[in-house]
Amino acid sequence: MAPEPVNVNEFKELARQALPKMYFDYYAGGAEDENTLRENIEAYQRIRLRPRVLVDVSRIDMSTTVLGYKISAPIMIAPTAYHQLAHPEGEVATARAAASCDTIMVLSYMSNCAVEEVASSCNAVRFYQLYVNKRRDVSAQLVQRAERNGFKAIVWTVDAPRLGRREADIRNKMVAPQLKNFEGLMSAEVHTLRGDDGSKLEAFARKTFDDSLCWEDLKWLRSITNLPILIKGVLTHEDARKAVEAGVHGIVVSNHGARQLDHTPATISVLEEVVQAVGGKVPVIVDGGIRRGTDVFKALALGAQAVLIGRPVIYGLAAMGQRGVKSVVKMLKNELELTMALSGCPTLEHITRSHVMTERDSSLHSKL
Repeated sequence: MAPEPVNVNEFKELARQALPKMYFDYYAGGAEDENTLRENIEAYQRIRLRPRVLVDVSRIDMSTTVLGYKISAPIMIAPTAYHQLAHPEGEVATARAAASCDTIMVLSYMSNCAVEEVASSCNAVRFYQLYVNKRRDVSAQLVQRAERNGFKAIVWTVDAPRLGRREADIRNKMVAPQLKNFEGLMSAEVHTLRGDDGSKLEAFARKTFDDSLCWEDLKWLRSITNLPILIKGVLTHEDARKAVEAGVHGIVVSNHGARQLDHTPATISVLEEVVQAVGGKVPVIVDGGIRRGTDVFKALALGAQAVLIGRPVIYGLAAMGQRGVKSVVKMLKNELELTMALSGCPTLEHITRSHVMTERDSSLHSKL
C-alpha cells in the first residue's frame, strides 16, 4: 500500500499511475515546448518571503469573500475539463469536495457532468465557466441553465479563440468525449470530428469556439444573464484596463495553465502589473503554477484576492476521488495557515507587499 501523500506535488505521480497515458498527458501537458508550463511553477520559486516576528499569531483567520460570497480560505477550484476521465464521479465528486472545504468551484464549460447534476449534488456556491460557441444560442442556453440552477457568476474565458498546440494530444490522438451539457444542443458528429493533425480535441474546438470574439461581445453576454461576469485570461495592464472600462466584475490573471500560447509570462510575474492597472476597482484572482501554501501567500502579497487551483485538483481526483480533491485543498490551506503564522500575519489583511521580495525588487536593491 502506497503511503499517503504529504504534499500536493505527490498527487501528480499517483495520478500518473492511475490514468491511461493519453489522459495523464492531456491533464499534465502544455503548449508546444512547454516553456510557460515550467515557468508558471519556477517563477514562484524565485520569490522570497520577508517574515515579521513577535506578532501574536495564536489565532489565524484565512477566511475571505469573493464577489460577496464568504469562503474559508482564498483557495478556489479552477475550471478544468473532463473530470470523468480522471474519476467516474467526475465533477460531482469535485463539487462535493469543494463544498466540504467551504470554497468555490468554477465548473468547466467542458464538464462531463451536466450543470443540473452538479447543482443538485450538494449545497455550495459555484461559478460557471464560459467559452462562447459559434452558435451563440448554445452558449446562451448554457449560461441561462447555470443561472437557473443557482450558479453565482460567469467566468468568461477569453484566451482561447483557437486551441493552443498541445503536442502530447496530437501524438496521442486525444479524443474529445461527449459532454452531457451539449446533448440536444449540438449534433453528435461534432464530438467525433477527425483532427487533421491527430487531436480530435483541437478539431472540436476549431469547429465550435467563436474566434471572432471582441470586447463588444461583453454587451451580448450581459444581455443574456444577470450574473456578475469575471474575465479569465488577462496577462497585461492594457487588457486589465479595458476589462475594467468594459464593466467586468472581476479579472482572472491566467495563461490557461500554459496550454494556449507558449512563451507567455508566468501568471505570478504579471499579477502585480494587472493589480496596479485595476486599482482596486474589481477583484483580481490568479491561477497557474500554485503548488504550495507559500505560493498562495506570495500571490496574496502581490495583490490577488484569491487563487484558483487546476492540475493539483485533477491529480487528487484521479488518485483518490472526492477524498483526493479534499486532501489537495486541505493541504494548501494548512500550508497557507502555517506560512501566515511564520510570517507574522494573523489575517489575510496583514499580508502586504512588503512580505515578499521579487527579482525586480532584488535588482532595484542592488542598484542602490
